[in-house]
Amino acid sequence: MLRRLFALTLLLSLVLPAHGQQPTPTPTPSPADKRSEQLEEAQKKAEADKRADKWDVEGDHGPTTKVEFDTDEGTWMSCDVSPDGARIVFDLLGDIYHMPVAGGRAELLSGGVSWESQPRYSPDGKTIAFTSDRDGGDNIWLMDADGKNRRQLTKETLRLVNSPAWTPDSQYVLVRKHFIDQRSLGAGEIWMYHAAGGGTGVQLTEKTSWTANVGEPVIDPQKRFIYFVNSGDFDYNKNVYDSIYWIERYDTERGRRGVFVRGAGGSVRPQVSPDGKLLAFIRRDRLNTVLYLREIESGREWPIYDKLTHDQQETWAVYGTYPGYSWTPVG
Repeated sequence: MLRRLFALTLLLSLVLPAHGQQPTPTPTPSPADKRSEQLEEAQKKAEADKRADKWDVEGDHGPTTKVEFDTDEGTWMSCDVSPDGARIVFDLLGDIYHMPVAGGRAELLSGGVSWESQPRYSPDGKTIAFTSDRDGGDNIWLMDADGKNRRQLTKETLRLVNSPAWTPDSQYVLVRKHFIDQRSLGAGEIWMYHAAGGGTGVQLTEKTSWTANVGEPVIDPQKRFIYFVNSGDFDYNKNVYDSIYWIERYDTERGRRGVFVRGAGGSVRPQVSPDGKLLAFIRRDRLNTVLYLREIESGREWPIYDKLTHDQQETWAVYGTYPGYSWTPVG
């Protein structure tokens, strides 16, 4: 009997304490912990809002200073002549202007914080294509010849584009599209977009390597040959007098491309004459950057002006080795 009583007492002594234990209370968060949680939630919300809000290039992002000045000259300006020969469109410090060919006061067509350059008239004279980062990266935009009805043509977010050139029917725009791989230098390809809708574009040439700088496209009046420049693989020790750049020609009927102009001092920024008989281009001659002409049929070449602004053949010229220029409508 005593053994049973002792066993029962021992059992109760083991069981009762277990039933008598109180649950450990959850610690009350300290004010510091609450602030930390609130801060973390606020940061998550801010990051989500940042992803949702599109960056506005033209927006107010901090203190600015307005600077006004008058000038009658500029440097590294791309220009084009209207098809009727009455006006010149050009870029200056990231804005686009036009003015009479005979001279006079320039009028702003497109300006602001966005960097806009390389304006080109459509052959029908109704539209101007240009390069702009208004959407956050370099794309091709269009506007009416008077600066109204500005709209975005290409909508690239990674393979950014520049150097627009119209086809003779004013229906398509040729561009240089930039590709990068493991090096930031990248490579270029020539693409074409429909002026009415843009879309994803049509690839015309394929990069020969990931560092071959292809660009500066232009098409002849017959819509058959597209001329553009190529640098081959990048090298830090290239000699401009051994031809860093050359001009190639793409045959739209046969789908073939080949070297068209190559020589000491390089060959860049081709422009076909309105009658399709001559090709203007830039070449380095000793220390001068010189404007040359080439007779397309015979291949005969000759210089016509040797006091141009220095070209950029030694640099990585994503936007071109020389600013855009133009023939007058009468050639």
